[in-house]
Amino acid sequence: MSFGYSAGDILKALELANEIRTRFVDAPDQFKAISDEVRSLSIVLDDIKVVLPQRDLTSEQRKELVSIIVGCYNILNTLNKTLEKYQELDPDLQNCDPKSFRFTVRRGWKRLRWKPDDVKELRSRVISNTSLLNGFNGQLTRNVSLATKAGVDQLHERQDDQERHQQHQTILDWLTPVDYATQQSDFIARRQEGTGQWLLYSAEFQEWLHQSYKTLFCPGIPGAGKTMLTSIVIEHLFTKFQNDASVGIAYIYCNFRRQQEQRPADLLASLLKQLIQGRPLVPEGVRNLYGRHNVKRTRPSFDEISNVLQSVISGSTTFLIIDALDECQISDGGRRRFLSEIFNIQARTGASIFATSRFIPDIGKEFEGCQSLEIRANDEDVQRYLDTHVAAAVMCLTQSYPAREN
Repeated sequence: MSFGYSAGDILKALELANEIRTRFVDAPDQFKAISDEVRSLSIVLDDIKVVLPQRDLTSEQRKELVSIIVGCYNILNTLNKTLEKYQELDPDLQNCDPKSFRFTVRRGWKRLRWKPDDVKELRSRVISNTSLLNGFNGQLTRNVSLATKAGVDQLHERQDDQERHQQHQTILDWLTPVDYATQQSDFIARRQEGTGQWLLYSAEFQEWLHQSYKTLFCPGIPGAGKTMLTSIVIEHLFTKFQNDASVGIAYIYCNFRRQQEQRPADLLASLLKQLIQGRPLVPEGVRNLYGRHNVKRTRPSFDEISNVLQSVISGSTTFLIIDALDECQISDGGRRRFLSEIFNIQARTGASIFATSRFIPDIGKEFEGCQSLEIRANDEDVQRYLDTHVAAAVMCLTQSYPAREN
């Protein structure tokens, strides 16, 4: 009989095992041992038949199972033929009344002279195949258990990741709700192609970028395009270092209309938030800061935020971009305090600073001795702007006032 890999092949072996078990019904005690072994084999075969459709076996497992099933069938077939040979010794079986069949079989069993050596090898082979099948079934069960455990572990890991992400976001929102990313996206969306290249390729910017010096101060008159150029610098930095996790970039767009959310501590908190939001884990110093104040519903002090910011920046390359310092809060010496602390952090960590402002003497004094580059309306940038907007205006007029025939 040919065997392959299916539940039907197992069923053939199982049916043969059950047929042999039927032959052993009411057998004398001397046949109990091998009868029990056949029963054990049939139970394992039945277990395999039930679970097999639910398992996705590898090619090696299929080969192993086919080999075991063939072995089981062969030994059962040999045992069945042996029993037929012994039972044919009773001549009364040919002429027995069907109603007395059980009695005749009992007489046939009693007349058998079962030799232990005849069955010893058969029983050993049955036990061996049962063990092999049990081992294979156990392997399937272990594989399922391992797969289940792996699935559960993966689920727990995803849940842990979600909890960490939630906690991460909670801490970020607690530091400050202010987010300058929307402004940055809006500025870049309005940028004309090629605008600001003169700044990016300038010797001053390139030397600052490669850290020949740590501070680049870019003053300019109102309307010179300082904020647009700041957004271009920010985008350039993110593009250049997008695959370098060791580089941190944080920026602030100062606005006199937002002074209530741009106090010195708020500005430092915003820089801190941006530097940790891309990290997989919240730094311990930030977690401790959150833990100390969240329970008491208090806010961290200026000095506390500054200390944690320094610890986050230390050991990494960091760029701090500050636009429109002239719009920074000046009441109670806020702007001066903020700038003083930024320079202190720079001195301790080596952070690079890029800042813009109108020409304000007090601000200029803060940057004395630093590299500077004046922001001016660049001819090429102005021409790009005019080309784009004039073309748009002409198209609008053409659509609004179509040409009339004379």
